[in-house]
Amino acid sequence: MRVHAPVHLRWGDLDAYNHVNNVELLRVLEEARVRVFWRSKDEGDGIDQGMALIEAEPGSETLTLVARHEVEYRKPIPYQRAPLDIQLWIGRLGGASLDVHYEVFTQDDDAAPAACAASTIVLVDASSGSPRRIRDDERRAWERYAEAPVTFTGRR
Repeated sequence: MRVHAPVHLRWGDLDAYNHVNNVELLRVLEEARVRVFWRSKDEGDGIDQGMALIEAEPGSETLTLVARHEVEYRKPIPYQRAPLDIQLWIGRLGGASLDVHYEVFTQDDDAAPAACAASTIVLVDASSGSPRRIRDDERRAWERYAEAPVTFTGRR
């Protein structure tokens, strides 16, 4: 099961070639990931809150640190007024880390994703600074969103 997170582009996300800059796409993925994983009291734009288990407030017990990103750009992403559809799921649940996978869809008629990506997130105990195990309640909740990892086509 995937979570759909709509993310609007900013005009400043474009580069000189008139498409979303590669660095800005990582910001878009971050925005989607934060909106899906961090607890919030707001409605969340209708985003499925089943993965939202991480406290994002100052003084939280758990930090979420990015250990790795991999992105494959499949076609240019032009500016559009409608939000991008960022689809997220869990590709791997480890002991203290998880791999979040993404497909980025534009509003064009092509059903193929414009980009695919994966991020390895490590859960860290804020007081000790050490990785902490994924708790049973987190694992149960996140397992509902487990799916095969992204297949990167450009690997050798």
